[in-house]
Amino acid sequence: MTWYWIALIVLATFWFMEFVAWFAHKYVMHGFLWKLHEDHHVKEPGFFERNDAFFLIFAIPSWLCIMLGMMAGSWIAPSIGVGIAVYGLAYFLVHEVFIHRRFKWFKNSDNLYLAAILRAHKMHHKHLGKEEGESFGMLIIHPKYLRAEREARKRKRAKSSGMAQTSLS
Repeated sequence: MTWYWIALIVLATFWFMEFVAWFAHKYVMHGFLWKLHEDHHVKEPGFFERNDAFFLIFAIPSWLCIMLGMMAGSWIAPSIGVGIAVYGLAYFLVHEVFIHRRFKWFKNSDNLYLAAILRAHKMHHKHLGKEEGESFGMLIIHPKYLRAEREARKRKRAKSSGMAQTSLS
């Protein structure tokens, strides 16, 4: 099949995975598998968390789609597997590296969207229990977090310009 069908399936799978991840986070991680996810909300000593097991839960279907699809001579299943894997890479970079700073690769960003993602995730983590959570997605966030980030930036600019004017006086 042509490359654009493969790319379309990879992109569609990547997009779909955001909804799968939201559902799994809200109803599985904050549901019957809370014991695996709990240490992500209530930090325990050490680098690894039980929550890291979810990497395997998402990686295994990706690997199976790629491997079994290639063994069967299919291009659809490997494309789906690659879409899941690319989402996993995005999750790792956004959630583990950028948000939780488990690796010190991306220090600062002035990007409004990334700041809003960070704000939404902080709101998610203000709840230490499995109930009463909010903002279960990673890349698709409620517009209120973008608005809140814009307002915070306006206040910061107003405060810094007020301080600059005061120092000039």
